[in-house]
Amino acid sequence: MWEITTPRTIAAGEGALEYLKQVRGKKALIITGKTVRRLGFADKVANYLSESGIDSEFFEVEPEPSVETVMKGAELAKNYDPDIIIGLGGGSNIDAAKAVWVLYERPDLKLGDVNPFINLELRKKAKLIAIPTTSGSGSEVSWAMVITNPAERRKLELANKELIPDIAIIDPEFPMKMPPRLVAETGFDALTHAVEAYVAPVGNDFSEALASKAIQLIFNYLHRSYRNPEDKEAKMKMHIAATFAGMAFTASDVGVAHALGHVAGGVLHIPHGKLMAIILPYSIEYNAKVAAKKYAEIAKSVGIEAPTEDEAVKKFVESIKNLRSELDEPASLGEAGVPKEEFEEKLEEMASKAIKSVVLRGNPRPLSLEEARKLYTYIYEGRSVDF
Repeated sequence: MWEITTPRTIAAGEGALEYLKQVRGKKALIITGKTVRRLGFADKVANYLSESGIDSEFFEVEPEPSVETVMKGAELAKNYDPDIIIGLGGGSNIDAAKAVWVLYERPDLKLGDVNPFINLELRKKAKLIAIPTTSGSGSEVSWAMVITNPAERRKLELANKELIPDIAIIDPEFPMKMPPRLVAETGFDALTHAVEAYVAPVGNDFSEALASKAIQLIFNYLHRSYRNPEDKEAKMKMHIAATFAGMAFTASDVGVAHALGHVAGGVLHIPHGKLMAIILPYSIEYNAKVAAKKYAEIAKSVGIEAPTEDEAVKKFVESIKNLRSELDEPASLGEAGVPKEEFEEKLEEMASKAIKSVVLRGNPRPLSLEEARKLYTYIYEGRSVDF
């Protein structure tokens, strides 16, 4: 049996933000970041809500928000008593909104208690609206949230079907303001979501269809979106691709690229999207020993022809590397500026944490401690995976 859960409403396309005029409620807590506030997006959301008679309060979070920040947000929610919580911004902001929402609705829980197997019994106090301003995380339609625990130098990988927002608003006005670097990194995040969702052993017809379409859109439009900030069609297609990819991995799972990336992000403090751009080709090479057929299917879907599955995988990996190069992303952790001494000092910590990642259940090939060490080393040095 497959369980496919999506937002009750997805409003997408030019002018989608006006859907807020139809929302009913009394108070909205808008969780966002400094850049989104500076660009005027948060005020625009609040103005639309005001037309529906809804008052708004803002709570700003930092990039890759911490447990401590989320707890402050939950305390604000407790005092403000909203019946709507809105995550506005990139994936970090939306994830923070999910986390604040959980603690607001369930003050008896600790954030780390959230898992796929418990009934959170949300929506007794508020509903959740997600409005992405970047095109990568898919958090606006996903059941996952990632929150940083600085004290332990790790990221909490949390998921539950009830975390899927009630409403997702996909409006191309917002990604038009993304700088090229963010276009590239969020685009690779979406691509990694889609590729991992397609090859996951827990995948299904729904996740494959969504992932395949997302990959095709990304191959067609990411370069355009990066090179031309005014290309509204490319921005909208990438916004949709990220949403498709989020729906795909929610119906399936992600795998080793995210396991390695979440850990490296917490330990080395490298942005998640940049890590996905670096790690994705290596993760495909690692998994190809057991999932060449699935990768060959993806390759064919983006127009790659090859006489054998192995050759198709090689060409697919090369196409991703070429795209990464065209978008000026680093090809290794070393190239990303991680000092060798720091990498060697933290390698064992990263490998030990990576093999405990909950997302590895979505990977077609198991990951041992020794394999995690080797993979990180290959990723640091920029060597093709041959084991």
